[in-house]
Amino acid sequence: MTSNMRRAASAVLTMTVFLISGNGALHAEPTSESAIVGVREMGPKRSQITVYSAAMSRAVTVDVLHPDDERERPSYYLLDGVDTGAGETNWTQKTDIAEFFADKHVNVVLPVGARGSFYSDWERPDPALGGVQMWETFLTRELPPLIDEHFHGSGRNAIGGLSMGALSAATLTTRYPHLYRGFAAFSGCLDTESANAKLAIRNSVSWVGGNPENMWGPDGDPAWSAHDPLTHAAALRGKAVYISAGSGTPGPESLTDPLMPQAVTFGAVLEYLVHDCTESFQRRLEELSVPATFVFHPRGTHSWPYWQQDLHESWPLMEAAVSE
Repeated sequence: MTSNMRRAASAVLTMTVFLISGNGALHAEPTSESAIVGVREMGPKRSQITVYSAAMSRAVTVDVLHPDDERERPSYYLLDGVDTGAGETNWTQKTDIAEFFADKHVNVVLPVGARGSFYSDWERPDPALGGVQMWETFLTRELPPLIDEHFHGSGRNAIGGLSMGALSAATLTTRYPHLYRGFAAFSGCLDTESANAKLAIRNSVSWVGGNPENMWGPDGDPAWSAHDPLTHAAALRGKAVYISAGSGTPGPESLTDPLMPQAVTFGAVLEYLVHDCTESFQRRLEELSVPATFVFHPRGTHSWPYWQQDLHESWPLMEAAVSE
């Protein structure tokens, strides 16, 4: 633990009271501000931090891949899909992300536990998803200054994600263009307004047990449009943009996916639909004369081997954006 982290931990103890429940779980009493309340060093270049979110009144786990020196560096926020896994992000469980970024001068910030939330501020709490969902506030207001302070961040950020996380990354970039220099979207339908997109979003929330009405309300609620990257695509002007999709046709990589056989059944159908959404988003950016890199893989289903490939191929563009 660095000296900055020790000072932060000491300060947190003055404002946070922890209670141990009967099952040994650690709970944080509400405080007036967010803070890092725990650090687990998982190696010289990987930490798992516990962040108290004042907006959600609970602790949130965040995995951070980082250099092992104290030089200033940018940060790359990467978001999970609908099923975020348990204990740690799916990115570290299902890809080579830790090895890939081991020699890169960047903080890779991986929030854990946003299952089915679309990383949004919900209109109402959802008991099935853990109560108050204020992920947008957490990612854009609470977490960045903590990452910059404790992991030597430069304030130059990019954001990316897959599937649900791809839409969320695009939404956050259009809503907070000052915060991100670029975004990468892998296998995401970057649309919240069309009937098919709304149906897909609602089904995704319902699939993990949540009530989609609690997020952005009924279909006519202005919140759907407010979170639509297609509507607000002009905000991407001047950003580094990398967007990829597969064809839906399984390739040999699909056979290595940990989620077989879904990768070549449900994953094929889903990626075929994502392909159409991606073409629509490409036409929209062309209409606006907003430069972007689009990659349409001749093969590829909605599965991890392809997202790992996209992670590797998109990094040079994101690196250039946050290094300038």
